[in-house]
Amino acid sequence: MSHPFIERSIGTIRREYLDEIFFWNERDLGSKLGHYVTYYNEARMHSSIHGNTPKGLSGAGQVGAINIRNYTWKTYCGNRFSIPIAA
Repeated sequence: MSHPFIERSIGTIRREYLDEIFFWNERDLGSKLGHYVTYYNEARMHSSIHGNTPKGLSGAGQVGAINIRNYTWKTYCGNRFSIPIAA
């Protein structure tokens, strides 16, 4: 039953990240995938959970009101992805 979910996850990681980066060895790949996991869980919006992030949905990443005067960008995966946040 989990096979389609694993296939979807592998496809997403490959399309969104691995097809776009170069890695030197297994250690480098592990490090870069760790950065992608952080981005995927904390910043990437998921249509299957109605535009939320997994961290936001769990309540661990609840975001308060944004003060537009303290607006900046937070980057993930070596500046490959960035999202606006209130600093």
